[in-house]
Amino acid sequence: MAAKKREVKASKEVAVLVGTELRNLWFGYATDTSKNTVILKRARQVIYWSASVKGAGGLAVTGPDQSCRIGPAVDEVQARRVTTVAIVSDVAVKAFEAQPWAR
Repeated sequence: MAAKKREVKASKEVAVLVGTELRNLWFGYATDTSKNTVILKRARQVIYWSASVKGAGGLAVTGPDQSCRIGPAVDEVQARRVTTVAIVSDVAVKAFEAQPWAR
């Protein structure tokens, strides 16, 4: 039995991490993740994450820490050739918005 895909199709924005075939990883807010291109608002590129966050899954759960490198927010990004979408926890959203890497 194939696993059921969980897709975000919401009337409001949901915080997500989006991975692409080109190994880009983006944090941002999406209203639809059902397509191969996901439009993200207030998107930040994850340039580097430290071992302390325990991978991309850890970023989705706890967010970045001071040793991560995250780019500045861009008004809108079209992430193409999407391979992964992870819903980001409230704790992780607060960490992304607090920008601990900028201190």
